[in-house]
Amino acid sequence: MISTIALFWALCVVCLVNMARYFSSLRSLLAVLRGCDPLLYQYVDGAGFFTSHGQPSKQVRLVRYIWDKRYQDHHDEEFIRRCERVRGQFVLTSGLCFLVVVSLIAMAIWQ
Repeated sequence: MISTIALFWALCVVCLVNMARYFSSLRSLLAVLRGCDPLLYQYVDGAGFFTSHGQPSKQVRLVRYIWDKRYQDHHDEEFIRRCERVRGQFVLTSGLCFLVVVSLIAMAIWQ
């Protein structure tokens, strides 16, 4: 029989791998954004996005921009494809993180 703790840790590893993929895709999206739309890049603080002195309010702007699908009116097809990918990975990673938290609570109650 499979251990529930082993399943939980496997779920955690899958969640961490997807988080790494999400951040990597977000970084490549910012690189494309720098070339195709410098004003939007500056608006979301692209240069300081992954630094310790990055501005969270500007980072939230990019998340809202992608979540609301405002990129669909953009002129660059590459940027639109990358935004779709980042949005899909964000939904997947959010769902996995929610599942990890629910599993942790269930294990705490069950054990």
